[in-house]
Amino acid sequence: MASFNKVILLGNLTRDPETRVTANGLTICKLGLACSRVFSTREGERKEETTFVDIDAFGKQAEVLTKYMRKGRPLMVEGRLKLDQWETNDGQKRNKLGVVLENFQFLGGGRDDEAGSGSGGSGGYESSSPPQHNSSAQSSSSSQGSSSSPGSSDSAQSDSDDSLDEDVPF
Repeated sequence: MASFNKVILLGNLTRDPETRVTANGLTICKLGLACSRVFSTREGERKEETTFVDIDAFGKQAEVLTKYMRKGRPLMVEGRLKLDQWETNDGQKRNKLGVVLENFQFLGGGRDDEAGSGSGGSGGYESSSPPQHNSSAQSSSSSQGSSSSPGSSDSAQSDSDDSLDEDVPF
């Protein structure tokens, strides 16, 4: 019989990540994710339904999530469903369906929620862009290239283009 166990969830953290390290050095991070859906009833009334999901992350992913995620931040999670079963002290059998994280993606452009997420914030690409080249450095390299020989201005231009490629973050 074929089976497939994969979930993809997108939501906001319900609490700060809870992290611990096992005796053999494995980092474990527990997250809570709130996933909402908006729908219309037969009467045309608009309703919102929120599902709260517990997520477990392990290893390096747990360390990264602990470092960068806080309550309220958006996150996309890929993982698998896992049924936890246990017995309480008074003999009742309990179970809980959760997600074991396999992959994740930060969402929201890296804005700091405490600073406000309005249009005035400078998050996203502005904060992670490579440094800008000043025009005086480019003009000096092009003047050096033009003084060596009349046909070498193209090579000076390609040299400055090559230096721009070094700053690309990927």
